[in-house]
Amino acid sequence: MKLVLIAALCAAGVSHVSALHAQTTWTVATGYRAESFHTENIAQFGRDVQAATQGELKLELAPNGSLFKLGDILQAVQDGKVQAGETIMTSLAKDIPIAGADAVPFVVGSYQQALRLWQLQRPGMEQAFAQRGLKILFSVPWPPQGLYSTRPVKTTADFKHMKMRTYNQTTVRIAEMLGAVPVDVAMVDVGKAVNEGRLDAMITSAVTGVENKVWGPIKYYYELNAWFPKNIVFVNAKNFDALAPAARAVVLQAAAAAEARGWAASQSAAVGATKELQANGIKVERLSSELDIDIKRMGDRFSREWVRSVGKSASSIFVSYYFN
Repeated sequence: MKLVLIAALCAAGVSHVSALHAQTTWTVATGYRAESFHTENIAQFGRDVQAATQGELKLELAPNGSLFKLGDILQAVQDGKVQAGETIMTSLAKDIPIAGADAVPFVVGSYQQALRLWQLQRPGMEQAFAQRGLKILFSVPWPPQGLYSTRPVKTTADFKHMKMRTYNQTTVRIAEMLGAVPVDVAMVDVGKAVNEGRLDAMITSAVTGVENKVWGPIKYYYELNAWFPKNIVFVNAKNFDALAPAARAVVLQAAAAAEARGWAASQSAAVGATKELQANGIKVERLSSELDIDIKRMGDRFSREWVRSVGKSASSIFVSYYFN
């Protein structure tokens, strides 16, 4: 076990350390590559903490699933095998149902709305994490999910018989509700599937589209903003509580800054990727008013179904979101 940080930070602004007695290191496990804006944001968070504590609290990143696979990170932190970690919130929905709120499609349509949803979702998530001996530090969204298509779509009727990529039960239901044919295709095989005529449409982010160079037969990208999946960064509560009060304040201060910075970075990544899609010949368009109305109706249906399946904790989130 790492040595515990015993620190006294100056009272004004908790900006630096005095009277330090020991050093501690937190390893932060993540399944994402070092170049991801999420990982870069965590790295900056670590630098901020280290600077504010004059090196007495150090964060070491372990990216690319080098310590644990993405789906195993939460349990590893909970078990004390590593001090801190990052995972995607939707992967927790089976064990923590309200974690699935940001995967309910067609509810939030902008970063501002996604942030509001997170603010409503966070108290319940903090309670669930605390019950597992964990402390939430911050959460940052991926760029929103958009619609790629080989041909124009203006109404739901245009989806009829289109072959749409699906990768979970939600995307299968979306395809079926639109009248499209669900096709299970791995992201790495999308280009080949489109070229072979096995795929006409898919929902994924502009960033993912750029990373996989989907241009070619795919001609259109619609800013659907279907949902904003979020990553969450957390620490083992025992490691956090072992810090002196002033040091804990430094960590929380840096975490708040990381969250704000991460949301801005996500939005910047979305804008940059969308421009790159355009530069490679994809037409970027907004939904027609008719299709937008139909999509919002689908969102209402999905949210009602989710609330019924999860219960009271879900109801409190969406009632506040829609009516307050």
